[in-house]
Amino acid sequence: MKITVQSIHFTADKKLLDFIQKKADKLDQFYDKIISGEVYLKLENVEDESNKVVEIKCIIPGSQLFVKEKCKSFEEATDLAVEGLRRQIEKHKQKKAAAAETAAKVVLTVTELEDEF
Repeated sequence: MKITVQSIHFTADKKLLDFIQKKADKLDQFYDKIISGEVYLKLENVEDESNKVVEIKCIIPGSQLFVKEKCKSFEEATDLAVEGLRRQIEKHKQKKAAAAETAAKVVLTVTELEDEF
């Protein structure tokens, strides 16, 4: 999967970028029709330790999936975000399969009705 990473108000090191790419590539195992992904890395100005924010937008045919996670490290937030996207992809695939099954039943019913006449 082709992803673009944007770090806002700081420069991300190569090690972090490689980690994000490796994690994002694992999503291809669950759905091979992913078009692209956009990752945004942000640092929030809060006193809390959990100030690292990772946002991932995943573009698939006919839809966009989005997840936002905030943790103590970008790696931890990336892990949680990718897991959230995996769940969204599974749910999307289930809905798509259910719609296809319903459409197939409608076609069969129409065909049976045509055969009767």
